[in-house]
Amino acid sequence: MSEEIEDSGLEHLSDSETGEVQETITRVTGMYRDWFLDYASYVILERAVPAIEDGFKPVQRRIMHAMKELDDGRYNKVANIVGHTMQYHPHGDASIADAMIQIGQKDLLIDTQGNWGNIYTGDNAAASRYIEARLSKFALDVVFNPKITDWQASYDGRKKEPINLPVMFPLLLAQGAEGIAVGLSTKILPHNFVELIDASIKHLQGKRFEILPDFPTGGLMDASQYNEGKRGGKIRSRALINQLDKSTLVIKEIPFGTNTSSLIDSILKANEKGKIKIKRIEDNTAAEVEILVHLPSGISPDKTIDALYAFTSCETSISPLGCVIENNRPLFIGVNEMLKRSTERTVKLLKRDLEYQLNDLEEQWYFASLERIFIENRVYRDIDEVE
Repeated sequence: MSEEIEDSGLEHLSDSETGEVQETITRVTGMYRDWFLDYASYVILERAVPAIEDGFKPVQRRIMHAMKELDDGRYNKVANIVGHTMQYHPHGDASIADAMIQIGQKDLLIDTQGNWGNIYTGDNAAASRYIEARLSKFALDVVFNPKITDWQASYDGRKKEPINLPVMFPLLLAQGAEGIAVGLSTKILPHNFVELIDASIKHLQGKRFEILPDFPTGGLMDASQYNEGKRGGKIRSRALINQLDKSTLVIKEIPFGTNTSSLIDSILKANEKGKIKIKRIEDNTAAEVEILVHLPSGISPDKTIDALYAFTSCETSISPLGCVIENNRPLFIGVNEMLKRSTERTVKLLKRDLEYQLNDLEEQWYFASLERIFIENRVYRDIDEVE
């Protein structure tokens, strides 16, 4: 029976008494392909990969839009912002809160208040009902401009949300982005704020430029194989380890993608395996990283530093992958090209903004001229005479 269905594409089930056809079974082979393609496309476009236009993933863009609607200059509870964002975002509150915490920890777009976690230690932020946030002055100046924003209906059709925000800064390169979709992923490393501005100026002047990652956790970096952040590139990130005295090492900066907890765990495991010899570890990290590694007597500090780089997470390898969304399609490009496109888009947005301002000024001038003519020529008297 199953062979007949596969060959013919359908099977008619009939009633033995009446002979009437009751049901039709259709072949579903192609449906799986379509369903999986729809799911994969949704995850790529709507969840995991940022847009090249403004550098935001959909959830991040909706958070910023919701915060702008709530903005009155004062702090709002994150729980309130999350609830407001759910008018635009069709997923759960936990995903919105996690995305907002990540934006806040980068200390660029959101002015935070309360315990927002620690990128050095890996400590989590407090519950969203206990912490507060508002848009930073930088975000208010650079990210929003309703006149030059294109809008679309929200997922349920009740609200309007921006297709892309008119960001006039290479935000994607400043913050970095990471996401895993179906069949592809992205890993764009963060870059230095000032260096991005200088590179944008050089591009406008027609000069060549080079930008390299700059990690918020500090550390040392070998970017000789960075390859502009394209597929196949590689970066080695090292902790900054100094010798405090003959029997003590101090770690002041850690590799990108690690925290003090995972770093200490890797050192302890290496000690258990006999790869290195240490006496004890002190973690004094607070606002800045400080890990003290105490050595037994007779152990060379220089050899221990080399062993820490070789056998622990004091040295990590990062493989960047520049993948963004452009015109509803994934696009693999390098960071230099991202900066060029961001700079050129900023010029276009500024031009559009100036054109709107010019139209507003011309309209004001037009009405002011009419008013002046009305008064100086005493047009009102002619109106009175006609009446």
